[in-house]
Amino acid sequence: MAELLPQLVTGLAGASSLFLLAAGLTVIFGVTRIVNFAHGSLMMLGAYLGWTILQWLPRTPLFFALGVLLAAAATAAIAAAIEVAVLRRVYRAPELFQLLATFGVVLILQDVTLWLWGPTELALSRPRWMRAAVEIAGSRVPVYDLVLIAVGPLVLILLWLLLHRTRWGILLRAATEDREMAGALGINQRWLFTAVLALGGALAGLGGALSLPEASANLAIDLRAVTDAFVVVVVGGLGSLAGAFLASLLLGLLQAFGIVLFPQATLVLAFAAMAAVLAVRPRGLLGRPEPAPPPAAAGTAPPVLRPSQPTGRFLWAALIGLAAVLPFLLDPYALTVLTDALVAVLFAASLHLLMGPGGMPSFGHAAWFGLGAYAAALLPHLLLPDASPPAFLALALLAAPLLAGAVALLFAALVARLSGVYLAMLTLAFAQIVWAVSFQWVALTGGDNGLLGVWPPDALRDPARWYAVVLVLTAAGVILLRHMIFTPAGYALRAARDSEPRARALGLPVMALRAAAITVAGAAAGLAGALFSFGKGAVFPTYVSIPHSVDALLAVLLGGLQTISGPVVGALLYTGLADRLVRATDLWRVWLGLAILVLVTLFPEGLAGAALRLQARLREPFRDRGRT
Repeated sequence: MAELLPQLVTGLAGASSLFLLAAGLTVIFGVTRIVNFAHGSLMMLGAYLGWTILQWLPRTPLFFALGVLLAAAATAAIAAAIEVAVLRRVYRAPELFQLLATFGVVLILQDVTLWLWGPTELALSRPRWMRAAVEIAGSRVPVYDLVLIAVGPLVLILLWLLLHRTRWGILLRAATEDREMAGALGINQRWLFTAVLALGGALAGLGGALSLPEASANLAIDLRAVTDAFVVVVVGGLGSLAGAFLASLLLGLLQAFGIVLFPQATLVLAFAAMAAVLAVRPRGLLGRPEPAPPPAAAGTAPPVLRPSQPTGRFLWAALIGLAAVLPFLLDPYALTVLTDALVAVLFAASLHLLMGPGGMPSFGHAAWFGLGAYAAALLPHLLLPDASPPAFLALALLAAPLLAGAVALLFAALVARLSGVYLAMLTLAFAQIVWAVSFQWVALTGGDNGLLGVWPPDALRDPARWYAVVLVLTAAGVILLRHMIFTPAGYALRAARDSEPRARALGLPVMALRAAAITVAGAAAGLAGALFSFGKGAVFPTYVSIPHSVDALLAVLLGGLQTISGPVVGALLYTGLADRLVRATDLWRVWLGLAILVLVTLFPEGLAGAALRLQARLREPFRDRGRT
């Protein structure tokens, strides 16, 4: 018992911190149905604000509690301002565009925090009472860990009382159950949503400030924290506070004891647990069926995708022709950026097949990109160690999509029955598992040092020649993906997306169609990863990271989810915009985030979608004339 108690206390303290973060995200999603990617940024702000406030206060327990509460209140005010300035304008937009808006907020807050506090980690000096320990069952237990253990259940009780014993809580639960009916009864949903975001921000800020004695305030908190919060919320069940508390206990104890029992798998345990829970209970431990969408959303069907007309085919051919002559017009650096943009086009087009025609959101699409990159770098050496450079390249470009597609098929067999946020989070879990393996299996992958020397043959190392290879393979891949959308299987996949019960009634193999889409998308992303690795001459675990998955998601959504040209337009725009901003200013994330918010607000259907809508409006007068 004496040996297990320290790990038990550490696990319970970690579970309490996880719950503070996840509780706010649970409340926000339960009412607004927004997957708030900026929730981790609020925790980061809570840590920095807590550090700033506590520096000016005496180090007594009473003033420490006061400083933590002040940091939580300041974070709540920032969250309310974000809701009024940003989220209030995208509530009617599709869920994924709301997520895109919150990611724009993440970029802005990261650079604002960097500008205000600098890049250095800020640690809080611990007074004597924080370093104190008590002896329990023969083991010394830190007093502060016991404080954290008490905070979690206390917050759970206070939230339960707030939601079930106050008028505000009753209104909140009414809006959660039936938003349209609550509005018809005269409930001011705008200010209700603002209050919910403020409550979630206060909980995130509280968690960030309370973490200071155990960790420092740093710029890496945001994505790490929101990932942990997503895991807790999904395992517990979306919108369930009790489920979030139970999942926090499970994952906190798993991480605490996993460090001792499985030290080489510490980065994998939480995501493996999430995958196992969702495989058995697709809605999480205490999750309930999600409420039906409001009538406005339920009555709008995605636009019908049609094959290109002769004019459209001519424009596509002209675009490819223009791309073919660019090596004669651009300098080597611009050509390298354009090569990266072509890889991004193929990567985004593969994700578009899942999210557009397939209706399957993915937050972890970089898993297939990274698997393709590692397959291209490792498999030729293992299979044909004495192969010539051209044979090595050919084998690598063949092995990458085959391995990524094979793993995607196995993954699809497990998750094809999931949908919505649960499917998206399971893809995130798988991507994090691949990232953890690539990061910790140093003997095979090189770990954080990566695999170096992954170059194409000498004859293709010239930027113009490698650009030509990437252009041919990208164009072929995008054309193939586009062609698949208009095959009988593609039409059946879209039918399953629009109405799964009707598709099943017609005898369509819905699970097989979704598995095929995941497999093809994974193979195409794997090819993109191989092309990228040869272009950079190396493979790193960052190829599988969350930001890389978000890059593809941003490209698809900015271009237009329900268009054919959307991923091409979005990938070219996002790559070019990011490159220009990175070279123009140190605060490039602020400007990129603002650009994303402007595009989401003005063009919620994406740039290509907005162009198609404008084209349809321009045609309406001519159609009316023909009818008269």
